Amino acid sequence: MRKIEKIFSGKTLAILSGGGDTPAINSSIKNIRDRALLLGFKVYGIRIGWKGLLGDGDIVDLTNQSYNGLYGGTALLSSRTNPFPTKNNPTSRVPQILENLKKYKIDVLVTIGGDDTNGAAKRLYEQEKIPVIGFPKTIDNDLRTRTFHSYGKESIEAVLCPGFPTGALRVSEMVRHLRSTNESHQRIMVVEVMGRDAGWLTGSALFGGAELLLVPECQMTKEKKERFFEVVKERYSEKKNLIIAVSEGIRWWDDETSQLSMVHASSETDEYGHKRFGGVSGVVASEISNKLGISARSQISGYYPRSGYCSQYDAKLTAALADKVLDLLLREDYGKMPVMNKIVKEDGLEEYNTTAIDMGHIGNQPLQNIYYDSENFTFTNAYIDFLKNILGEPYVPSFGYNFKKVVPK
Repeated sequence: MRKIEKIFSGKTLAILSGGGDTPAINSSIKNIRDRALLLGFKVYGIRIGWKGLLGDGDIVDLTNQSYNGLYGGTALLSSRTNPFPTKNNPTSRVPQILENLKKYKIDVLVTIGGDDTNGAAKRLYEQEKIPVIGFPKTIDNDLRTRTFHSYGKESIEAVLCPGFPTGALRVSEMVRHLRSTNESHQRIMVVEVMGRDAGWLTGSALFGGAELLLVPECQMTKEKKERFFEVVKERYSEKKNLIIAVSEGIRWWDDETSQLSMVHASSETDEYGHKRFGGVSGVVASEISNKLGISARSQISGYYPRSGYCSQYDAKLTAALADKVLDLLLREDYGKMPVMNKIVKEDGLEEYNTTAIDMGHIGNQPLQNIYYDSENFTFTNAYIDFLKNILGEPYVPSFGYNFKKVVPK
């Protein structure tokens, strides 16, 4: 019997992950690696994002390496290194990257990242003709994937990125767990959730019992803030406890400076010009206490939503998108990013529901107006329907007792 070589035998594919980690990156790496092996590629891992293609390079061989795709984070490590000149680093590192791609004989590059990492890959594809495939990743879920959500007669442009489903599950669980202590002390709890420019992840707190939610898409002007305090007072009076979820990147009116501002944990910026957020929940909680006289506490979810094991939904999502990568590799169709073409339940996460979009069209997608009620500071039934596909039905526990008060005779 004549031995037939696999179609890409002798070729090398390399994978890197950049930017903030999510619980689905290792699942993405494993699924991409496994499909590439079926085609005959040798598979390398580039460590620490774009940094692994600088200097002498930091490359590992994944071809015959066992790999845990369920554990969160990225075993290839990550960084926010930018290959192109920036204010912090005016020197272009592109020549180093080109030299290492040549030295390690890398034929195809797959970059797992958000708008920053895949944006850099797009420029390398367009300017240097490097065969690149971008793979979506962001816990904020604001990378424009052109994934459409059918709601009634509406077709809404939503977003579905690996990492978000697990992050949304973690946020809903955390808020659900906070309810017992919050009820016990009749407090207002302000829970801070990651989200620099969009409130997709913050909305998942609704599924754990958050009743009011603030997002970057709704600027908290002086008038909006006054309306917000009215709503807080009204909702708290109904049952004497309340959980409010806020995105870390909300624009909050500062009474002292008379302007909108954001709260940053540090004034330093990364190589893409982003400051590190953190602390707005404390500002909101403090103002609630001072203005309304109600005990309020802040709780920052921090890195918890992006930690731990990958959810089953994310595992199936990364597998479906990796199947599309296989299709792109077979057709040598580079400069593309695989995406789901519609929002589906877990059973629908299959290659036939995927498509590929041009990396030149990748950008950020904020919440659509149909998903958020800015007058009442909550998410709409349309968003609930969107998230039900991913998380199932909301579950909101409570004490639920209606004690009979004893009156002395």
